[in-house]
Amino acid sequence: MAAMPHTPVVLAEDALLGLLLPFWQILIGIFVLLAVVVSVRRLASRGQSRMTTALLVTGGAIVGLAVLGVLLQG
Repeated sequence: MAAMPHTPVVLAEDALLGLLLPFWQILIGIFVLLAVVVSVRRLASRGQSRMTTALLVTGGAIVGLAVLGVLLQG
């Protein structure tokens, strides 16, 4: 007879981490959003320039793509 392959045992720790994972993702997302808002505010307060406009557009595109990725993920 051939030996059965060893199947991993699911531990309660894995289930707990699975429940906490969305909380950590939300917490990290809040900190990233806070950093983006602070940096955009600082850039906007320096006045109108081509560089500021380009950075704001690029930052907005990055945030938009990140939000779209999160919404389409699930």
